[in-house]
Amino acid sequence: MAEGTKLTFFEKKQTACPVCNGKFFREELLSGGGRLIAGNLTGELRRQYDPSKKYGEVRPLLYPVVVCPVCYFATFPQDFTALPEARLKKAEVGADDRRESISHIFPQLDFTSPRTLREGVASYYFAVMCYEFFDKRANPTYKAGLAALRAAWLLGDLHTLEPQENWDQLALLFYRKATFYYRQALDRESAGQEPFDAQLAFGPDLDKNYGYYGVIYLAAYLDFKYNTTKDTQKRIGALQYDRRMMAKIFGVGKSSKNRPTAILDNAKDVYEQMGAELEELAPGSGKQPPAEES
Repeated sequence: MAEGTKLTFFEKKQTACPVCNGKFFREELLSGGGRLIAGNLTGELRRQYDPSKKYGEVRPLLYPVVVCPVCYFATFPQDFTALPEARLKKAEVGADDRRESISHIFPQLDFTSPRTLREGVASYYFAVMCYEFFDKRANPTYKAGLAALRAAWLLGDLHTLEPQENWDQLALLFYRKATFYYRQALDRESAGQEPFDAQLAFGPDLDKNYGYYGVIYLAAYLDFKYNTTKDTQKRIGALQYDRRMMAKIFGVGKSSKNRPTAILDNAKDVYEQMGAELEELAPGSGKQPPAEES
């Protein structure tokens, strides 16, 4: 690639893996120069980017996870050197599981060269696995959910490019993982078991931090979209719960720093969609107004 059309660069200073002591150069996305042309925001709060004439398709989500190319230990940057010493051995032993499990999906990966969609997906896959080694101070449950959601997004991109490979089925698996972790993160936060750190970057994408209400929104939205139970009563119960969660977001009806217009508008739309499905499953149950927020 010509110098003027480079998307990324490798840092000059090496990063040392805390698990296996391997050293590597991190890849970073170059900024500016018209590389990122912001497009629409999806219902999942993912920012889409329009292709650039100069740079083509740019996917900033390929690069946020730091991955050791030797043992595949992977986390978001702030956590890479923060694994408690008592858990380093467990992460080291888990390297074989990381290598073996990814080999069934992507037999060939190279984290020492510019990342492709495959390395992007794999980076989040490894992050989901590695956050199991962290204690509650790192908010591992939420970060595993965020990693699973982004993996699903990138697998959707891969499916668009290679529809014959059925990447959409693997994407669905990660959407369900994200649904589980998002709900569990809220439950643990409410119970005081894993309170959200004040500096936590909720995302879910890189352009904007939608904060706590973004977590509530996505927990309900993902459950609504990807909960595939065939039990009608369980589905009704889930919809009623998810609808109450959405109502918490727009109960006041005013946008604010914590509840930007994008979330309010999306929450109202999804709330109505949930109500429509409830009406089909249990006539009369989808017409109840949202509870007012105190």
